[in-house]
Amino acid sequence: MTPETVLAVLGGTGPQGRSLARRLAIGGAKVVIGSRDAGRAEVVAKEMREDGVGVVGIDNRAAARAADIVIVAVPWDGHAQLLTELRPELAGKIVIDCVNPLGFDKQGPYALQVLEGSAAEQAKALLPDSRVVGAFHHLSAALLEDTTVESLDTDVLVLGDDREAVDVVIELSALLPGVRGVFGGRLRNAHQVEALTANLIAINKRYKAHAGVRITDI
Repeated sequence: MTPETVLAVLGGTGPQGRSLARRLAIGGAKVVIGSRDAGRAEVVAKEMREDGVGVVGIDNRAAARAADIVIVAVPWDGHAQLLTELRPELAGKIVIDCVNPLGFDKQGPYALQVLEGSAAEQAKALLPDSRVVGAFHHLSAALLEDTTVESLDTDVLVLGDDREAVDVVIELSALLPGVRGVFGGRLRNAHQVEALTANLIAINKRYKAHAGVRITDI
């Protein structure tokens, strides 16, 4: 990464995308917020600029085209369609997938079955010319959004088959306060990382917390 590296967050108006965009911009990244609705993206970006956070809001396609690195933070039900539509714009770029395929019923959250194995593997299948990495699955949107929280005190598991791209995402993770990026294996291991989010949601509901993940002894 360089100071000129442009980072786009697709789905940047939702809780996870918006809060990631804010924190990464505060950490020094050059951030573009993408949304299906360019007007909505600019409204969110303007709110951040009023808080002194320099971001730009445009539509998802323009954001993907403008970026060097792209974070996919869209709802699971729109994941495949968006990536298929943006395949040309995402070619050759590092694409960070942080989507968690989850369902919810009266018993709480649970992991959904994905034909390709995981959201990250689906992204790799749909984007054969992109460098897909899985990361940022377990970060609390509430803690990210609350900038009075000085340290997030958590690790980010980074999964991928492209070692150089994984190292870039580990470096990017360090822009978040109190966060360490940790290599979590190849992309084929993404399913259990995505699924663990259901456990964390259940933990947080039970204990009224914002639990994350810490890896010991490294």
